[in-house]
Amino acid sequence: MLCCRPLPWCTNTGTYREYRSHALTIYPGLIMNRSLIFFILKLSVSALLIGFLAIKFDFGKSAEKLINADVIGVGVAVLVLGLLIVNNTVRWRVVMQAIQAVLDIWTTFRLLYIGIFFNQTLPSSVGGDAFRIYLGRKEGLPLTAAINGVMLERVATLTGLILLVVVTQPLLLSRIGDQPATIVFPVLAVLAVIGIALLMLLDRLPERFQKHKLIQGVAKLATDTKKLFLSPGRAILAVGLGVTGNILIALATFCLGQSIGVEVSVVDCLVLMPPVILITTIPISIAGWGLRESAMVAIFGFISIVQEDAIALSLLFGLVNAVVSLPGGLLWLLNGYKRSDVGEKMSNAS
Repeated sequence: MLCCRPLPWCTNTGTYREYRSHALTIYPGLIMNRSLIFFILKLSVSALLIGFLAIKFDFGKSAEKLINADVIGVGVAVLVLGLLIVNNTVRWRVVMQAIQAVLDIWTTFRLLYIGIFFNQTLPSSVGGDAFRIYLGRKEGLPLTAAINGVMLERVATLTGLILLVVVTQPLLLSRIGDQPATIVFPVLAVLAVIGIALLMLLDRLPERFQKHKLIQGVAKLATDTKKLFLSPGRAILAVGLGVTGNILIALATFCLGQSIGVEVSVVDCLVLMPPVILITTIPISIAGWGLRESAMVAIFGFISIVQEDAIALSLLFGLVNAVVSLPGGLLWLLNGYKRSDVGEKMSNAS
């Protein structure tokens, strides 16, 4: 017989936070840490994809190429990725200035670098963006400004990436032919424009909803989106820095390819890496591991790059990115931040 006793948070007294706290105390088995669940799922996806590639292809050949990599080529790639961090710092600062949430350039660089470190090097249930939001709050930003600044920087990055893919579409067609998959990227460009337009309309919700904090936050996001994308100078600069960032990624990939003897040109990397990065932005794996390798095997296969070479290039790209991000961890330690505080602060804000 089913029990009809009401749950403790379904009474008419007390606040939501009291209900939530009571629920966590009495029914711990019913409520799990969502971040931990997502982390486990992402780890599973990465493990399954890498395991599939290891079974299907010869990882021994890929490992041999990595061992014999030319140090100079790898060093140049490290320098290019260093420039990428500077590029991304300026992009985030442009976005923050547009929404009147200004951090000085050093603080912007420091927080971005720490976020990159946690995104690239540590298996964490809390992503680098959450760290940026948390650290922005510690630097005195309002919660909405910290969240919107990170979200809109991501939107500008993704818009720049899609724009670069569309611009290089003729080159892509000349390299791989008229493949059915190529129609996806123009469609994504249209969806990106529609998505930005919808973001700017989120403050038009009926007035009866405006009293809710969530709706107020959504309305603030709409206002900040307008501040960025309805200001031509700032919008062009933010999206343009999204484009240059992805060009730097392509150049770094070319240098890494040369270092292990993969026969790719700068044009090849400029045309093929944006789709790879676009696929890697899907948040279903740990720092893109497994997903990036699978994407590179498929996409670089269009220009007849051997699968083991594509895997080696992808693994080297991931390893070099991890190494470049290590100073972000040093910045985290030097500033005395506590990693355990991040999840707590972010959950309290929800």
